[in-house]
Amino acid sequence: MAVILSFFAAHWLSSVFCQTFFQHRYGAHRQFTMSKGWERFFHLFTYIAQGSSFLNPRAYAILHRMHHAYSDTEKDPHSPLFFSNAFTMMWATKSRYDDFAYRRVEPEARFDGGTPEWPALDRLSQSWFMRIAWGAAYTGVYLVFAPSAWWFLLLPAHFVMGPIHGAIVNWGGHKYGYRNYDLADRSKNTLIFDFLTLGELFQNNHHEFAMSPNFAARKFELDPTYPVIWLLNKLGIIRELSPQRARFPAVRQELSAAAE
Repeated sequence: MAVILSFFAAHWLSSVFCQTFFQHRYGAHRQFTMSKGWERFFHLFTYIAQGSSFLNPRAYAILHRMHHAYSDTEKDPHSPLFFSNAFTMMWATKSRYDDFAYRRVEPEARFDGGTPEWPALDRLSQSWFMRIAWGAAYTGVYLVFAPSAWWFLLLPAHFVMGPIHGAIVNWGGHKYGYRNYDLADRSKNTLIFDFLTLGELFQNNHHEFAMSPNFAARKFELDPTYPVIWLLNKLGIIRELSPQRARFPAVRQELSAAAE
């Protein structure tokens, strides 16, 4: 039992950390920079962590930039205002994601560019052969260590870990919680200590301060990813950390970097 619980927790946390650190804060927003070598390291680490549900960084960034530009309008690729449940929202999001991941559709120019790309790895990650291989690996762990058949109910979550995280953030973060800032959209902060998605559920804070690498704004809020970012910056692994910081009450800062 301990092995399965540890494996599930490790997969959950490593997957969502890579999503918020590499694909979101770095890939979509460029809240900091890193060398090409470190970018490749984190690109590969993200693929290993997310496995069968790896999210192509370019496609992720395009969708996320669209989400900021059109938040909770009909052009938002994943707003809960226009869907009856999280499943139908994420199914529609998958269709939009596939358009960009497989380059079937070109986005508006302002949403493209400046994203991590590794063509060989990105092609490999999108292949069904590798997705099935990852699924087989997860199943193997359960076959060896699951104490009973009931534990196999957790297995499907491993297959679609990324979309599960997306559903929690995009549905919950725009429906449940409190608001620090009165914005035009419906973004909310769902948890004061976001242990579930490592800071992603501070949606209201993030929509007000899109370039802040710390998603927490008030003294009682805790973004678990930010201390890691701070440490990596001190170690020189990441550089040029965005000077913007979320503040409450809001203290607006004019930055040269676009927050889309």
